[in-house]
Amino acid sequence: MAGTKNVKRDSKGAQRLIMGVAGLFLGCLFLFPIYILVLNSFKNTKGIFTDVIGFPNAATFTLVNYPNAFEALEYIRSFVNSLTITVIATVLILLISSMAAWVLVRYKTKTSKIIFFLFAASMLIPFQCVMLPLVGFASRIGIMNPQGLIFMYMGFGSSMSIVMFHSFIKNIPEELEEAATIDGCGSFRLFFSIVIPLMRTILITVAVLNVMWIWNDYLLPSLIINKPGWQTLPLKTYLFFGQFAKRWDLASAGLIMCIIPIIIFYLCCQKYIVKGITDGAIK
Repeated sequence: MAGTKNVKRDSKGAQRLIMGVAGLFLGCLFLFPIYILVLNSFKNTKGIFTDVIGFPNAATFTLVNYPNAFEALEYIRSFVNSLTITVIATVLILLISSMAAWVLVRYKTKTSKIIFFLFAASMLIPFQCVMLPLVGFASRIGIMNPQGLIFMYMGFGSSMSIVMFHSFIKNIPEELEEAATIDGCGSFRLFFSIVIPLMRTILITVAVLNVMWIWNDYLLPSLIINKPGWQTLPLKTYLFFGQFAKRWDLASAGLIMCIIPIIIFYLCCQKYIVKGITDGAIK
């Protein structure tokens, strides 16, 4: 009996060791591109082409990449553009998707099941399949602007958000809503006073996922708002890669400045991501 317990204990220890090594390897693998960016952001062009993964030396080290990239990116304007589009689109996605998911869960009809199925099925359609028709339609109705881009983000982001909210709302006891209704609580007050406070973790989770997606998105903004004055940070960074020359030194510094805000936001909210997803997965 004692021998069996020792074997099980050794087996669990070996599993933890393997999982730890695998986690460490994957962590290093994912962090390696950021390591390359940080190092090359402090090198001149010669240093980057001479040794990409090495530390900068006295001949290649420079600090001018960051101020030059800041000026080339028109960082303040581009940052405000990215922030405005990301915040407004995310807030609207959270509001509309949570309300839609709540209605689909509480009104148990065949129509609600079909609508939820359509939302779930739409997640399987690649953006590239609707890209050209979308741009043509947007051009015809005159929404090739930041407002139109926000409207499109609402459409593309709602499907995943509704599916996640739908799973979470199933776990909220209906008795709470029934008691509030008996006390004379209307639908809007019921939703915003009872349901929304109980959805805090999943709201933060969905917000983080949408913020990271919208902030880093390049393809859709390049089709809709790729004009001076409207460009977001991902669009501006592409200017470092010209047809005949590529400024890897400025691009590295610019990319670091682009990802710092979203990394800070993610680190502040990361504890809610797993909790929100697991809470929504347990029925």
